Parts: sequence; C-alpha cells; structure tokens
Amino acid sequence: MNLRHVLKQSDAMVGLVHDSRKMLRIPALVRRRRIIDNYLATHGIRRLQIGAGRTSLDGWLSTDISPGPYGSVFLDASKAFPFDDAVFDTVYSEHMIEHISWDDGLFMLSEIRRVLKPGGVVRIATPDLAVLLSLYGRDQSALGEKYVRWITDEFLPQVDVYDASFVINNAFRNWGHQFLYDGNLMEMAMSRAGFADIRRCSPGESSHADLRAVESHGKHVADEEMAAFETMVYEGARPR
Repeated sequence: MNLRHVLKQSDAMVGLVHDSRKMLRIPALVRRRRIIDNYLATHGIRRLQIGAGRTSLDGWLSTDISPGPYGSVFLDASKAFPFDDAVFDTVYSEHMIEHISWDDGLFMLSEIRRVLKPGGVVRIATPDLAVLLSLYGRDQSALGEKYVRWITDEFLPQVDVYDASFVINNAFRNWGHQFLYDGNLMEMAMSRAGFADIRRCSPGESSHADLRAVESHGKHVADEEMAAFETMVYEGARPR
C-alpha cells in the first residue's frame, strides 16, 4: 500500500476525531452558557470558584477543567473566561494555580481581575515553595519531619526511606504540578495582574465573610494539619 495514501487516510481520521470532539463539545458549551446566565440572573452577590474539583461551594458558580459529576461547569483557566467585565464580587481558587505554567497563571490572574467588580476580592490557596524547600536541611521542624513522613507514606509507596529530597521532587512532579510559588512570587504575580491590597492570610481566615473557611484541601487529603502546613493563602482586590 502506498505510504502517502496511508498517511493521508491517517490525517483524515485524526481530523475526523478532532471534528467529532468539537461537535460533542457544543452541547456542553450551550449547557454551560445556560448555567452561567442562570447563576448571574439569580444571584445578587456573585462568587466564582475556579478549580472546584470535587468541592462545589454553595452559592458559588463552581468551575473546573474536568467538571465531572460534582456540580461545576467547564472552565479552562488558561483561556479567556466566558464572562463580561466586572460581574463577580469574589473569586476563589484552591490548589489549582500550581497546575498551570507561570505565564498561564499570570493570564488567569489578569482574567480574574477583569471579571471582578471594582473592589472585588480574589483568594488564592496554593502550596508554599518556601515551606517545601525548608524541609531540606538539618534544622527541620517537628512538623516538617511529620510532613515528610506523611507524604512518603501516603503518596510515595515506592520510596522506603523518609528523605525530604523525595518529598520535594514529588511536589514538583506529581499531581500535574507545573509551577510552584513562594510568597514573593505570588505577590509579584498578583501585582502584575493589577491587584491591590495584596496580603497573606492563614487558611480559613479572612477579613471578608464570603472567603472565610472556604478551604477544603485538608478534607481531600484527609489531614487538615498537613494541608495547612503546606498551603499559603493570598488575597488581593481589584482597585476601585
């Protein structure tokens, strides 16, 4: 059989599969538009959750790149958001921004700023690179030692020693992580995206009632203490 003919057939099949996927996506996008429009029409206070995973917050428009059966709608946070400017009062994203690149993270933050109302607040929770790197060294805290054991036991079944090097490497490579932030980088990213009043918060705490006790990462990993240890939280406001 002629190789060129085979390749053309192969290209045609790839194109057919691609077109089929696009066609299947259309009903989902129509459904998403309906859900979004209904949410915006029925909520005076509008809250957007990005990267909801298995946790859809009550009263929020919950979104995820893989919505599944958890009550959220599709959103690829590295692409333009399907919302007009200045429509949300608060935006929350937990353990999601580390799953996209630095450039995509900047774009996501700029889109969050765009869709927030003036004075609206974003809350970002993500692993703290500084905490993870502090595990490497002689002066490790008791909580740090506990974290190394926990990660090794729960997520590194192939590792038979408690060594921070494995845990640090795992943080960069596992769960689809692409870019880890420390506090300075998060402040830089939020500032470049145009946020003001940028501040670090403790998990579960906020001066904004809508953003208190919204973290759920500890429930998913079944250890609130370890989740709080590895997580940093930042808030920022769109200038009025």
